[in-house]
Amino acid sequence: MEDEISQKLENANSLKELQDIRVEYLGKKGKITTLLKNLKNLPRDQKPIYGKKINELKDKLEKEIEKHRSRLEEIEENRRLEQERVDITLFGARRSIGHRHLVSMVMEEIEDIFISLGYEIAEGPEAETEHNNFDALNTPEWHPARDEHDTFYISRKDGILLRSHTSPVQIRTMLSKSPPIKIIAPGKVYRRDYDATHLPMFHQVEGLLVDRKVSVAHLKATLDFFAKKMFGPERKTKFVPSFFPFTEPSFEVYVSFGDGWLEILGAGMVDPNVFKAVGYDPEEWTGFAFGMGVERIAMLKYGIDDIRMFVRNDLRFVRQF
Repeated sequence: MEDEISQKLENANSLKELQDIRVEYLGKKGKITTLLKNLKNLPRDQKPIYGKKINELKDKLEKEIEKHRSRLEEIEENRRLEQERVDITLFGARRSIGHRHLVSMVMEEIEDIFISLGYEIAEGPEAETEHNNFDALNTPEWHPARDEHDTFYISRKDGILLRSHTSPVQIRTMLSKSPPIKIIAPGKVYRRDYDATHLPMFHQVEGLLVDRKVSVAHLKATLDFFAKKMFGPERKTKFVPSFFPFTEPSFEVYVSFGDGWLEILGAGMVDPNVFKAVGYDPEEWTGFAFGMGVERIAMLKYGIDDIRMFVRNDLRFVRQF
């Protein structure tokens, strides 16, 4: 048995195999354990002789197991280190690269269309004065848009608010330069509204053109060009009379979708009172303005029915575009 044990110990290649050997000989039902239990069946004079030999074999096996355990632990540690070894000369794991949000992409597409028509991009602060946001845009004191239920006021006393449209950029531009003017004003705007088609913070692109002898025909041609570029050359546009305080006449612009029409933006000829507020002579200068919600354009173009998807950061949605 001693030779048998030695041979098995030499052939053991893992700690598990070594443990199996220990159980085979020293476990509760192991061979050496069984020999010790059977000593009681031997004649009295033979018990000390065989008992001594069996215990010596047991002690020797335990020492050999410990010796081989140290050897196998070292082997397994080296094997583990070899498997975990990192070649620092290799390239690191590549991280997945994100991409621009759909709203940003659609806004850039809108900007590019109007830049191709010669428009310049104008910007302004998101915290605005009540004068630029309402007064200069011919919005009367009683207008519901000025109420705190619709507009975020930073200081009602000081007349400071979060702009509810990017139209104040038009006012700032006209106050800072003389006509002709041809700008678009993209940016964030804020309104107290939240449902499937409204967000408290969303994005707009507004446009303004001021020159001599500008007519509704120029406005229609511009927005028809935009609609075809954005939604496809087969699209038709329809201008429906509406009302906005800062334009007269005013229109809601619709684009053909299938068998029906969907509104995409509001527009109109700049009201003479707006020109007076910035020091322009309305007898000399005319112009048109328009404004659209970027999220709405994206929803119509890509068939999205809930505007809140844009701000939920669900990668399953974001990665589709």
